[in-house]
Amino acid sequence: MAFLGESCIEDINSDLRYLNLLANRYPTISSATTEIINLQAILNLPKGTEHFLTDIHGEYEPFVHVLKNASGVIKRKINDVFGNSLRSSEKKSLATLIYYPEQKLEIVLKEEENIDDWYRITLYRLIAICRHVSSKYTRSKVRKALPTDFSYIIEELLHEQPGREDKEEYYEEIIQTIISIDRAREFIIAISKLIQRLVIDRLHIIGDIYDRGPGAHIILDTLINYHSVDIQWGNHDILWMGAASGEKTCIANALRISARYANLDIVEDIYGINLLPLATFAIEMYKDDPCKEFIPKVNDQSVTTTEKSLMAKMHKAISIIQFKLEGEVIRRRPEFEMEHRLLLNMINYDEGTINLKGKTYKLKDTYLPTIDKKDPYKLTMEERNVIDKLVSSFRGSEKLQKHVSFLFSKGSIYLKANSNLLIHGCVPLNEDGSFMSMNIMGKEYKGKALMDKMESLAREGFFFKDKAEEKLYGMDIMWYLWTGKCSSLFGKD
Repeated sequence: MAFLGESCIEDINSDLRYLNLLANRYPTISSATTEIINLQAILNLPKGTEHFLTDIHGEYEPFVHVLKNASGVIKRKINDVFGNSLRSSEKKSLATLIYYPEQKLEIVLKEEENIDDWYRITLYRLIAICRHVSSKYTRSKVRKALPTDFSYIIEELLHEQPGREDKEEYYEEIIQTIISIDRAREFIIAISKLIQRLVIDRLHIIGDIYDRGPGAHIILDTLINYHSVDIQWGNHDILWMGAASGEKTCIANALRISARYANLDIVEDIYGINLLPLATFAIEMYKDDPCKEFIPKVNDQSVTTTEKSLMAKMHKAISIIQFKLEGEVIRRRPEFEMEHRLLLNMINYDEGTINLKGKTYKLKDTYLPTIDKKDPYKLTMEERNVIDKLVSSFRGSEKLQKHVSFLFSKGSIYLKANSNLLIHGCVPLNEDGSFMSMNIMGKEYKGKALMDKMESLAREGFFFKDKAEEKLYGMDIMWYLWTGKCSSLFGKD
């Protein structure tokens, strides 16, 4: 008599659940076979273009431009279609129209004497490009991408067959009617955006949307509305994800970087996070301190000297708070092996020096009024009050929570796509090339298992509401992912 093991029974139950789900979607043999035929045929279509972007760091203007021109793919498609039949200047003008249809049309309307003739020529050119970029997809997929207002018309024009005399007048009349009823401008905008969409089948963002540049929020709003995207988190992304969960060290680090690059506007104006408690504390504590080592890195002439001075004070205040908060986590999680970041106890406060790796250095800034040299990692009551209010603001920011929820829903530490491993930083290895391991909750993890475990814990840190201990560990892991030696998002070690 044979007996099934527990693992076999689990596999069978799993298969049955999967088959039941398939049966709900394809209830008949006919519907199932139709889908099989469709999927098998799709496998023989040309591969869709995939677009890879990384280290965007809040620079939304270059990001938007690269997204619109698909890193030059649209220009190549124009050249494929028109070859030597258009001058270089005409191809360039057509490419600009596809990238920025609204802006280009404003210029054309002012310069063109015979606008109807320009509309007719341009519409035919745009339709030819759209037909070319849509040819690698199924009709069903193209149909789903069509703009609602012009879906029927575009579909008809895309499937025009050159040389069919019996339908030539039909297609010509469609074009002429679009122009005569004054819808050419809207049609050009719609088909240009359709080309932008069809030219890229899938977008891969391989980390670091946040920090340094001023427009991470614009980038995320764009990605939320993008038709097909996945994200592999970078260490700067996980920092903001940890901050949104309420992890104090992540909040302090995110604010420090924002102050350093004069990007506090995104924190206060975009995400609605109240920085008044931090600003008030910084002004009171460092009112006579020039904080010259903390002056923000900014070339923007609109940032005044007074604003730079305030940012420098806030930068210094949150940096000291960050050192103290990191000390709490490092001592709470010895398995993180982060003792090298414990700096405050290395300072000789009487001599104004610090000892690092056996060498003594002179401090550039020795004015540290909030540090108790007997207990340097202890937060003052005022500092504790500031960070508690910031935690409340970060957790309460509706827009930040929306953006971070999107990063969790579309993102991961790594992704296997087309037999490639997409990952932001590195695969942590020992010097001999073996996988670096880490002890998490008494168990050793390495390689893929380590990345999977860290991702699972990070999700618990953000989503868990009632399980306090699990949530705290998950939040601590997010800070570790920002800067720990076994973090595949970091890699600087």
